[in-house]
Amino acid sequence: MVAVARARQRWLPALFIPLALAMAVLFGSVQAGATVSLPLKTAEEILAMVARTEVRALSGTVEQTAELGLPEVPASGPGITSGAASALEFLTGSHTARVYVDGPLRARVQILDQMAERDVVVNGGDAWFYNSRDNSATHLTVPVPSLAELKSLPAKPTRPDMPTPEAMASRFIAAIDASTEVTVAEASSVAGRSAYSLTLNPRSTETLVDSVTIDVDSETGLPLGVEVRAKGQSEPAYSLEYTQLDLSTPDAALFDFTPPPGATVTEKVLPANEKVLPVKPPADAPVPAPDAPSPDAPSPDAPARGATVTGMGWDSVVALPAGSAPAEFTSNPELSQTLQPVDGGRALTTSLLSVLILDDGRVYAGMVPLERLQSAAAAQ
Repeated sequence: MVAVARARQRWLPALFIPLALAMAVLFGSVQAGATVSLPLKTAEEILAMVARTEVRALSGTVEQTAELGLPEVPASGPGITSGAASALEFLTGSHTARVYVDGPLRARVQILDQMAERDVVVNGGDAWFYNSRDNSATHLTVPVPSLAELKSLPAKPTRPDMPTPEAMASRFIAAIDASTEVTVAEASSVAGRSAYSLTLNPRSTETLVDSVTIDVDSETGLPLGVEVRAKGQSEPAYSLEYTQLDLSTPDAALFDFTPPPGATVTEKVLPANEKVLPVKPPADAPVPAPDAPSPDAPSPDAPARGATVTGMGWDSVVALPAGSAPAEFTSNPELSQTLQPVDGGRALTTSLLSVLILDDGRVYAGMVPLERLQSAAAAQ
């Protein structure tokens, strides 16, 4: 069981990003600037810079582009629920968000769409999720940590696990093992800042992932952008990058939120025995944090209930027993439009991720072709 847990922890960071996308991650396209000249550093030295970064506060504009090969799914219309639509919107196209962070307990993300604005605001014991499309808000009250709990926080500065290049990069970096070759690419400029570029190349012929590039700020070690390329696809399958960045402390007023007049407000309380951060939005929230646990879920570092992992590294396949997959995923009518019928069930296939949902309720997922999932299912 320990081996399975470790394998899952090593593999999930690599899989989680596109999977979280399917459950509603938001952000931006990589548009790195001109090549710059920087002192030479090894991959190990750049990884050490990332590990030592002490950036606690920032504000910036983040852009995301997802080209996963999925058809466009309508974001509104008869039978389209707002939460599900929000999740599916971020599977395709480009999106822009403003991000504000001040220490471990204050953060704000504003998704800027043509027809609506969506906000996630975390301020100590309060979290707000607002969607201007239907003028709805969810207010989640969470336990404020005691002085003793604050003292027990890691020495390294922490922040709410919001959807930023740093959060995504940390997952890929945590997944580095013998199945990954790490090299240094040509330095570039991102959001007006010089950056080192790390390239993660899977030592695998079976994974769908061709490479992952992480741009690291040469001054602070903060990851500024992530680009994921799929095999056989000329354009990046997924990219997320700051296009503007300010490392000064944001105005405290940005973390105060008052619902607009006439807004429909839903109140929810997180049980006192749950972690304060990261915060998980309700099921119908427009922009959940990418890796926040649900209020009834165990720690994200613990194995999923009943989950098993076969294979190693980039070739790994996670299997969930019947009844353990979220209902929002298995019975989502909007998501069903992207599923294809296969022998014994349905499948979601993208340029980076495959998911197999069997008629008996079992679910298999991996950054591998569908055929590998079917083989894994047949062997169990």
